[in-house]
Amino acid sequence: MSHPHTVTVKILDKEYQVACPEDQEAELTVSAKYLDKQMRGIRDTGKVIGLERIAVMAALNISYELLQASEHTDAGAAAPGGESVVRLNRKLDDALYQLRQLEIS
Repeated sequence: MSHPHTVTVKILDKEYQVACPEDQEAELTVSAKYLDKQMRGIRDTGKVIGLERIAVMAALNISYELLQASEHTDAGAAAPGGESVVRLNRKLDDALYQLRQLEIS
């Protein structure tokens, strides 16, 4: 039985093992670094306390950024990059789900 490829990412000084296809490892790493940056910014304001609340605020901010980016594309046509925004949103959803699963265990 083969084991899935896992990547270790560090978010707010905590390491997480995330299953990821080998050909998407670089994208996952960049996404994790971006998430870490967003979460650090929220934490450093001192207004939001707790990892889960910080993660939710970061997810909301990133979702807002994605929605703003998608509004700039033509809704009637397949605009370049539109597909990648959807894919990135799915990856963020998956990463947040994995984060939540790791917190539970």
